[in-house]
Amino acid sequence: MRLLAISDLHLGSPVNRDALAALPDFPDDWLIVAGDVAESLRRIGEGFAALRRRFARVIWVPGNHELWAVGEEAELRGEARYQALVELARSHSVLTPEDPFAIWTGAGGPVRIVPLFTLYDYSFAPPGVGPAQAVAWAQAADIWPVDEVRLYPDPYPSRAAWCQALVATCLRRLEALEPGLPNLLVSHWPLREELVRIPRVPRFSPWCGTRATADWPRRFNALACVHGHLHVRERRWLDGVRYEEVSLGYPRQWQPERGMAAYLRQVLPLEDVGQDGIGPPHAPAAPAP
Repeated sequence: MRLLAISDLHLGSPVNRDALAALPDFPDDWLIVAGDVAESLRRIGEGFAALRRRFARVIWVPGNHELWAVGEEAELRGEARYQALVELARSHSVLTPEDPFAIWTGAGGPVRIVPLFTLYDYSFAPPGVGPAQAVAWAQAADIWPVDEVRLYPDPYPSRAAWCQALVATCLRRLEALEPGLPNLLVSHWPLREELVRIPRVPRFSPWCGTRATADWPRRFNALACVHGHLHVRERRWLDGVRYEEVSLGYPRQWQPERGMAAYLRQVLPLEDVGQDGIGPPHAPAAPAP
């Protein structure tokens, strides 16, 4: 019985869909999915269904791609879209940030699994580069953040305002946790700015999180933190806390011939299994969130 994790499945890609279809069953294991399953509700639902057939339990947090308003779903925006995603997940018995927290009692536990939905507020930009300047600053390096035209914050006036409201909601839940258990914090966006190492697209940093979450891992007794979004798979330790970036990514960013199972990260029990087993802790990918 293991607690595994992956993110950024990007099932809009036929290669990634085929890899999911070929994924074997893990009937005793739990899976954390740290966002960016797909863009359309249909593809996301298909992904949930496939994962639920293979794992004993699935826990999901949204990424930016799930929140995009595209195609026939262009009118489903912002908070309304998030609530539709929560209901879709629940229809497949997938746990969300809105559900009671699951307790992992397998090896390495007990640990409370805390899914978080935080978004970003552009505070990972350099000093003086606020939301109003971030797009031009990124475009000057030929980076074109798609969120700016597909991720709507309705009914909030901006993505930063929505992030502020989401952070407040998460904080209330964290502060209400019963003491006595370590926590596993799960977010699509990294909780600390130091984790954002994307040398090929460094000016994408404003869309990678919020400084408001920087003290959460230490403050709320995190055994480990799981995130995706960066498309740079790695394991890092900061101030005694383990951070796992668990992205799969687009086909050019992983080796499809290895199969998706090779990119499942084993979170608990902690085991550095290297490049040839489940959960390679270091497998750099070209970031393109």
